[in-house]
Amino acid sequence: MKKMLFAAAAIVIFLMGLPVIALISATNISALASAAVSLFTSPKVTSDAYDYGECTYWVALRRLQIKEPIPNTWGNAITWASRATADNYLVNHTPSFGAIMQDSNAPGGLGHVAFVQSVNPITGAWTISEMNRVGWDEVDTRTLPATAANKYNFIHQPIGVQF
Repeated sequence: MKKMLFAAAAIVIFLMGLPVIALISATNISALASAAVSLFTSPKVTSDAYDYGECTYWVALRRLQIKEPIPNTWGNAITWASRATADNYLVNHTPSFGAIMQDSNAPGGLGHVAFVQSVNPITGAWTISEMNRVGWDEVDTRTLPATAANKYNFIHQPIGVQF
């Protein structure tokens, strides 16, 4: 009887641990551990018409800071790649400094955008800064592997325009 109880207890403990194992295997723990998150406290930039505290606001602001502004008419992040294409911007699956990483499949149905801070020339991994992924008005950074590039659209400067 004791052996059966011990075996049953071992099975219950193992089954209770499965969600944790699944979470660990589905989550990039090192990316979470290395993410720097901070509340954005600067005053709103009036030339940035996107909603303050949202990912679109952050990316438009970062593009202003590098003197490569984007139109204020692209709407929610989910529409940015198609509207950028319509506005003659280069859109592809190749990250580069200053490009906008666009994700149409982000949770919530409105898409997500982030600013490409850097690209590692050896590994192809790229680092982004983004707002409102962790929480409203919070800015974080994370690095994604080169193998993930095909999952995202990257919006570059308009075709034929040099800054």
